[in-house]
Amino acid sequence: MKLALYGATGMIGSRLLAEALDRGHEVTALVRDPARLTTRHERLSAVVGDVHDAGSVAALVAGHDAVISAYGKGPGGDSATIVAAARSLIDGVRRAAGPRLLVVGGAGSLHVAPGVQLVDTPDFPAAYKADALAQRDALEVYRTVTDVDWTYASPAAVIAPGTRTGTFRTGTDDLVTDAEGNSRISAEDFAVALIDEVENPSFRGRRFTAGY
Repeated sequence: MKLALYGATGMIGSRLLAEALDRGHEVTALVRDPARLTTRHERLSAVVGDVHDAGSVAALVAGHDAVISAYGKGPGGDSATIVAAARSLIDGVRRAAGPRLLVVGGAGSLHVAPGVQLVDTPDFPAAYKADALAQRDALEVYRTVTDVDWTYASPAAVIAPGTRTGTFRTGTDDLVTDAEGNSRISAEDFAVALIDEVENPSFRGRRFTAGY
């Protein structure tokens, strides 16, 4: 498949890039600064792309089978750009008329009890709350869309570089936890879950999550 990937230099995006290439896909990395992309591969091309410019999105993703966004606002960035990026991606992919859109979102909007989301629990870290609320708002934007083939992927509560095991559980709107109540996944296994969804769609038009 031919994939367009935003955020290929980030913690999750770089794992998505590696997983996609390892599986034989052709990847166009749409990045702000191609010099930051250190991976070299015969099936990888790097193109300057602005996720906030719907016209640019439309032009660059045309002809791809799927668009994956691992966009992050970056340290010190404005959380509002998360929702703006969602609207731009939807508009651009809609104009491109064809590609699926898969988005790396946040865990904060996952339910931990009936009517209670992780972001609203007392122990949710204050430093991450603005981003989590913006990711929740972005998910609601996607949920209003019926003319774009979208999927929103929420990781477990804790995601960090680790080991690719290929073993995890998936869910939809509830936080996935282990027997001890912990919710975690390696960035490598989250990439496996997302590329699995690219290859074998199970969550079209909705959110899914993955954890151990």
